[in-house]
Amino acid sequence: MSNKLTHFAIHIDDIERAKNFYEGVFDWGFNSYGQADFLQIKADKSENGELIGALQSRKFSPLPDKVIGFECSIGVENIDEIIEKVKSNAGQILMPKTAIPYVGYIAKFLDTEGNLICGIQYDPTAR
Repeated sequence: MSNKLTHFAIHIDDIERAKNFYEGVFDWGFNSYGQADFLQIKADKSENGELIGALQSRKFSPLPDKVIGFECSIGVENIDEIIEKVKSNAGQILMPKTAIPYVGYIAKFLDTEGNLICGIQYDPTAR
């Protein structure tokens, strides 16, 4: 699963309004994930629907301006190596390596074109 798009986030202002929109348009399902302003998106409403992304409050964005568009995460083998590669290839680290409990380690950065990208090393032992 290395270097493959594994997740996207849609930054939102109103979680219920956004949930209703995406449920109505795409028939997506949703799971709570610890915080009231964050929902996991499932490809369908079934119990075992594949997790494909998240609705998340704009307060989680590392950028000062409103993110319009999807924030994509790329699954990587080693997040520390990716952080060094971002730096050595003229990218900008916005959020250092951070644990997402029971999911893995994430870092957020800008590419050379100003696009927000996340690298994530999946590790269920992350705390």
